[in-house]
Amino acid sequence: FCWPRSGGIRGGAAMDLFGDLRRMNKRQLYYQVLNFAMIVSSALMIWKGLIVITGSESPIVVVLSGSMEPAFHRGDLLFLTNFHDDPIRAGEIVVFKVEGRDIPIVHRVIKVHEKGNGNIKFLTKGDNNEVDDRGLYKEGQNWLEKKDVVGRARGFLPYVGMVTIIMNDYPKFKYALLAVMGAYVLLKRES
Repeated sequence: FCWPRSGGIRGGAAMDLFGDLRRMNKRQLYYQVLNFAMIVSSALMIWKGLIVITGSESPIVVVLSGSMEPAFHRGDLLFLTNFHDDPIRAGEIVVFKVEGRDIPIVHRVIKVHEKGNGNIKFLTKGDNNEVDDRGLYKEGQNWLEKKDVVGRARGFLPYVGMVTIIMNDYPKFKYALLAVMGAYVLLKRES
């Protein structure tokens, strides 16, 4: 039986995948599943290690908008730290969470108010925005505090995060990519 050339490639690839799975003995299949589990657990351990080292709950983030252009563009990957003993200063780029919003925001600190008791409040603004961020904060909030900060930008890789943006914008692509990667790991044979 031959698959037709037009439209049958996808079906043929799926049949090959299931054929490869059927030809594996149980020991090979268990080995491949364990191999996949080790990759996933290694990635999680690296992520948790970065959290401990950087002091940030999210040590790597992707810039999702153009509000920080020209400093950062949509798709740039930012590396963050969040050491609480470092004072926040005007001009620093911070990533912060606002109550009621799911996605953290990457903007620059434009004003800092320090009180005698060590309490710090600050105001942020996107470099590409006309006005400060008071409109983004929760209702009645005019300043951010240290507890709102997820991290401070320490470095970046330009446009590397575009893959993340594409996967969020096109969920079918994300699931297809994950399925292909999972199948590759499960079916890859050691030579």
